[in-house]
Amino acid sequence: MDLSIVILSYNTKTVLKDCIDSILKNSLGLSYEIIVVDNASKDGSVAMLSSFVRKEKRVRFILNKVNVGFAAGNNQGISVAKGKVVLLLNSDTLVNDNCLGEMVSWLERHKDVGAMSPALKNKDASFQGTGGYFPTLVRVFLWMFFLDDIPFMDFFIKPYHPMHAQSPFYKGTRNYLHASEIDWITGAFMMIRKEALEEVGGLDEDYFMYVEDTDLCFRIKKAGWRIWYKPQWNIVHLGGASSTSEFPIISEFKGLRLFYKKNMPSWQYPVVIFFLKCGALLRIILFGLFKGKDSAKTYAKALTLN
Repeated sequence: MDLSIVILSYNTKTVLKDCIDSILKNSLGLSYEIIVVDNASKDGSVAMLSSFVRKEKRVRFILNKVNVGFAAGNNQGISVAKGKVVLLLNSDTLVNDNCLGEMVSWLERHKDVGAMSPALKNKDASFQGTGGYFPTLVRVFLWMFFLDDIPFMDFFIKPYHPMHAQSPFYKGTRNYLHASEIDWITGAFMMIRKEALEEVGGLDEDYFMYVEDTDLCFRIKKAGWRIWYKPQWNIVHLGGASSTSEFPIISEFKGLRLFYKKNMPSWQYPVVIFFLKCGALLRIILFGLFKGKDSAKTYAKALTLN
């Protein structure tokens, strides 16, 4: 089998159905399976999946009694995947044309590439941020103080997040217009060679959600594989179908702390904590003034994380 598509779902019945439909419609000539891992949804997702399974043999699902999180849920799908390539795909995505088949073919021709991503776009065809470069101390400092979006700064230091619209120096999509070898790709779409996954051991389940994609890519690159962003292919990512605006912010702050504990020298941990707290304080002030008290409250929670 060429490809195993693992889709994690939590109360995303409508977008999940649209996602599966888009795969079935736009993946002709490709040998694949779709493995849906449902994290205890209560919105009728299970009944919808059951109807899919009755009609389409390539679709099967795993039902969890509790929400086990992003990493653990995806690992369940990975553990039963039969494909030479595994695609971790968000349920709130839509596949275009025959991009999956073409990407699998490209990966087959480039044996040193362990993982890759297409461009992720919004419904209006504008670009989304899709991965970036590992969060070294310098990159975290620049990110926390909005300095990595100063014009031309990224020519000298590649940013952790090449594109984030909240920055006062926001410069749009320039970093995502061209193919490039990058450090990490987002968990919304991660096409990974099964061999690379078996070598590094899958996603780290200590992460509940956010930064586990960066951690996985860190281990893939450490094992000698390359990671590529290829915008000649693209998918639509609706975004935020399972989370609130506060949840990803707090989760990323927590995830970065864990990433440093696991992957960086011990002396760097208190330094990154200091940078994160300074960045949270700066955002309390700026976003409190320009975006209201709700934004300030979110970063106040980030500031008090232990």
